[in-house]
Amino acid sequence: MIHREGILFLVYAFIIILSLIFISFFLFSNLISFLTFIFLMIFYIFLIFFFRNPKKSFHEKNFDKEKEIVISPADGKIVEIKNIFETEFLKKNCICISIFMSPFNVHVNRFPVSGKVIYTKYHPGKYLIAWFKKSSLNNERTTIVVETNKGKKVLFRQIAGFLARRIILYARKNSIAKKGEEFGFIKFGSRIDVFLPLNSVILVKKGEKVSGGETKISIIQS
Repeated sequence: MIHREGILFLVYAFIIILSLIFISFFLFSNLISFLTFIFLMIFYIFLIFFFRNPKKSFHEKNFDKEKEIVISPADGKIVEIKNIFETEFLKKNCICISIFMSPFNVHVNRFPVSGKVIYTKYHPGKYLIAWFKKSSLNNERTTIVVETNKGKKVLFRQIAGFLARRIILYARKNSIAKKGEEFGFIKFGSRIDVFLPLNSVILVKKGEKVSGGETKISIIQS
């Protein structure tokens, strides 16, 4: 299944690629034209692969519903887990889990918890490589805060990377967040930071691969 953010992009890309292939057969030899055709087809297949949107659903078991389980908001790799003071909204020490998405990962972003969206903000910025520490404060990014049904506030941040040039945020203030449902999309390589209370139990480790909307990354203690 192709994500809605990719449909129009793929249509335009297909038209441009067909035009380039057509022109190459007039300007270059058969060999060069054939190689151009192969390269452009591989590139287009990659674009289709990038905008894939596999169906995912997180089902909590009865004993899980009593816990405040946090799931991964994105596919990718855990690049950092650290204690940090969150300065924008929470204004307190938190545990920050950073997830890096390479261009080969699914780039759909999903709510890590259920509750009410109480804060959203877009920050323009630079496009440093997403795993650099400075990227969380200097890059283009959005900040979202959800207050869970148990009154816990979880902040998560979409961060554009070196290749990413567009962040899409669907979440709106005062809307209802449902764990595992889409809240946004980032095009071509990026990162998501999740800020959790200090007493949270962390279920993942640095270097581990996670699946958005499926992998349990933390349990927030009461």
